[in-house]
Amino acid sequence: MAESSYQTALTRMFALGHELAQTSAHKFDLAHVRVLLAGLNNPEQRFPAVLIAGTNGKGSTAATLASILTAAGLRTGLYTSPHLVRINERIRVDAREISDDDFALLHDLVDRTAERLVEEGELPWHPSFFEMLTAIAFEYFAQSKVEIAVLEVGMGGRLDATNVVEPLLGVITDISLDHQKFLGNTVAEIAREKSGIIRRNGVVVTLPQQPQANDVIGNAILELDARAVSAVPYVPPVSPGSTEYLVPSTESTDRVPISRYPLQVMGKQILVETPLVGRHQLRNLALAITAAEQLGKKGFAITAETIKRGIRETRWPGRFQVVRSLRDTPEFVFDVAHNPAGAWALRSTLSAYYEDQPLTFIFGAMRDKAIGEMAEILFPLAERVIVTRADNPRAATPDEIRQAASRVSTDIQPIEDVANALAQVRGVKPPRVVVITGSIYIVGEAMRLLGVRV
Repeated sequence: MAESSYQTALTRMFALGHELAQTSAHKFDLAHVRVLLAGLNNPEQRFPAVLIAGTNGKGSTAATLASILTAAGLRTGLYTSPHLVRINERIRVDAREISDDDFALLHDLVDRTAERLVEEGELPWHPSFFEMLTAIAFEYFAQSKVEIAVLEVGMGGRLDATNVVEPLLGVITDISLDHQKFLGNTVAEIAREKSGIIRRNGVVVTLPQQPQANDVIGNAILELDARAVSAVPYVPPVSPGSTEYLVPSTESTDRVPISRYPLQVMGKQILVETPLVGRHQLRNLALAITAAEQLGKKGFAITAETIKRGIRETRWPGRFQVVRSLRDTPEFVFDVAHNPAGAWALRSTLSAYYEDQPLTFIFGAMRDKAIGEMAEILFPLAERVIVTRADNPRAATPDEIRQAASRVSTDIQPIEDVANALAQVRGVKPPRVVVITGSIYIVGEAMRLLGVRV
């Protein structure tokens, strides 16, 4: 298919508006998603699925679980959001992105179906960006004949477009304050939305967390006669004993931090080797392992060895991803921390890996985030902070970020865009370590400009 067809599909998708901006125009309504999917002969009913909700860590958990399932020889779909560089990243089968041609073809199918349903009065309006993308993913998984799909909830859970599936099991990762405009102003309110993925008599994998969240999740499980499975047995009681940087080859720009620790899994001792580092990732790994174990009990060919291999082969860019050019330029650390909980996790990991080393930050955030709080958590680690703006209508300006961070004494330099911020740190005397964070959009834009592989 011609490149123009793919570009036309992208243009039409992005013309629908940002996936969060759409929610202010029309209310969430799963009935509309079901009408759209019925018009496509219900692709979501043609594959089993795992549904993963939470505030932080759901993408890492989904990527790890999908990698384990692929390692087990299962044809595995993975649907995540948002993307770093290309929209295709969100829809994968066996770790391979949907092709441009397939994306264009399926967009055309879903778009024409949506327009027909609107004309016939079955839908009150055209589906949103996220509803369209979810339908494309489901259709792709059905046509690809995946044996199982791992679905990351876009936002919330109860009314998220992904929640139309009947999952084999649900997974709830750590819950904290985020997207309050849409989900509620307290952890309890947000947990109530996330708990919407729990099914009557279903299975839900989770971990103890904030008391408010625990209460809500526990009550939902009791009300629905669901079965709770704790991932606690797979969380190491202390920090892993061995963590080091591995350089895959002299040609590579990636210095991959690997955490290693022994773990008893499915009655066997394995050595966990994961590129997802930081204490918070141990919880996400535990959730993925527990979910894989539960799927094994449902007849999927999961073993301790496939869990070990799947964890080792997980690729989830932008999560404490360390990249160093072979030329004399900075070592870049990319991390998509975009809320206070993510900022604390990044701070902990930076402190462990770069203790007493001078850090420069390139920071940008969306206007609706807790910018001041994130700044107070992260900026004290830095010798210098450059604040900038992603090419996104929701992005805060450098001046808005600097004003929100007014209580932080760190030197803050505003630079209008990411390209100029990168030029600043790649100048005559580049800093040794540059941390790029605050938003997935900042990280993705920087990766694209630097030519980093996703």
